Amino acid sequence: MDDGIAIDFGETGLVPAVAQDAETGEVLMLAYVSPEALERTRETGRAHYYSRSREELWEKGKTSGHVQAIREVRVDCDADTLLYVVDQEGGACHTGHRSCFYRTIEGENVGEQVFDPDAVYES
Repeated sequence: MDDGIAIDFGETGLVPAVAQDAETGEVLMLAYVSPEALERTRETGRAHYYSRSREELWEKGKTSGHVQAIREVRVDCDADTLLYVVDQEGGACHTGHRSCFYRTIEGENVGEQVFDPDAVYES
C-alpha cells in the first residue's frame, strides 16, 4: 500500500474482512482479502475479496448485482483484520438473505431473505 497503515497479511497473504452495513450497523458477512483485493477495493470503491475455495479475486455483486459500495475501510489495532463499512445493494449472502448471519446456533432463522438465489445464480 502506498499510504496509510501497513496491513499485516501474514503467512497466508490474506486477512479477514467483516462487511458492516453503514446505516444499520448490521454485520453482513465475513470474507478474506488479499493485497490485490484491497487495492481493487480502494481503486473502485466497491468491495473485492479473495475466494479461498476458488483461489481467485472476486468483486462482491458482480454476478448477483448485489454490490457493496465502500464508505470506509477500517483496520483493527493489530492491522490484521479489516472492516468494510458498506452500502449494501440487495442481499449480502448467496443464500438470498440480507446477512450471512441469518440463523442462531440452535437453527432458528432470524434473518430476512431478500432475493431468490435460484433466480440470480445459474446452476
